[in-house]
Amino acid sequence: MSRCPSYTHLLVLPRLRVQNANAISSPLTHGFPAMTAFIGFMWALQRNLHQMEVTDIRFKAIGVVSHDHQELVNDSGYVDSFRLTRNPVGKDGKTAAIVEEGRIHLEVSLILAVDGRSLGQDAGRDAELSARIGEWVQTMRIAGGTLLPSPRNGRPHLIAMTGDAEGRQHNFCAARMKLLPGFALVARDDLLAGTLEQLRDTQPDATVLDAWLHRSRRNHRYDEAEGKWVHDREKGSGWVVPIPVGYAGLTVLQAAGSVANARDSGTRFRFVESLYSLGQWISPHRIEHPEQLLWYPDNDADTYRCRNDFVVPQSSADFDWQS
Repeated sequence: MSRCPSYTHLLVLPRLRVQNANAISSPLTHGFPAMTAFIGFMWALQRNLHQMEVTDIRFKAIGVVSHDHQELVNDSGYVDSFRLTRNPVGKDGKTAAIVEEGRIHLEVSLILAVDGRSLGQDAGRDAELSARIGEWVQTMRIAGGTLLPSPRNGRPHLIAMTGDAEGRQHNFCAARMKLLPGFALVARDDLLAGTLEQLRDTQPDATVLDAWLHRSRRNHRYDEAEGKWVHDREKGSGWVVPIPVGYAGLTVLQAAGSVANARDSGTRFRFVESLYSLGQWISPHRIEHPEQLLWYPDNDADTYRCRNDFVVPQSSADFDWQS
């Protein structure tokens, strides 16, 4: 099984305010940008660094901590609808057709795993590089959203993950407390597997899709003993959500330029569909190691997937995920 790539430092981009990011993370989910959008931001930042002639560092993974969010929806009761823009009318006086776009305002902190052997040798140079990266980030987009200046923004800074294990853990513990209050998104593939096993006790033909749908909602039932309706989301069970985690190929790779209307005629092309799993929002102070926070790409011949190495603590039997 894949593991988070090695790195020497963590680069923290604190309290970024993003306006009008994409709230539709996949054909089946919404409410927060997909992790693929943040990994795409990481790669775009890497290319920008090359333009800055900074070629001795590499970004290997990225973590996201959400401090605040506002999804732009109209609360009409049981079903919400997106607040859509109004396009100008056409030549015939009728409203032009639009593709529905969900938007969300965010305040997030991003933590990037950096592999840079030249870092840590000159504190002044490291601080200057962090400031330059922060300036570049302000000119970029995150999940299609525009970054806004914030008076509460801290300065981007590097955290050394070299030295002995005790020193690395001390540095990370100090950094994660500065990410409060907020919630970090981690992968919970184990919950999906556990739910499938439970469903098959009563439904032998249950599939992974059945388990994903079952765990993505509140399942109500009438309790005869208590004389009321109850659901299976027990208090303290955590903030578990369905998330897209990448793409699976549907066709073989096509030669560059052979498919009409492709976005990039210089890159090979294939049709894909979304991959889904479960994620969980947890407080950063619950994360024991940086690898449990970081997401990284894991590609093979047929899949393009984001992975995260979160592991439930051994002492979590009576763990209250909500606190």
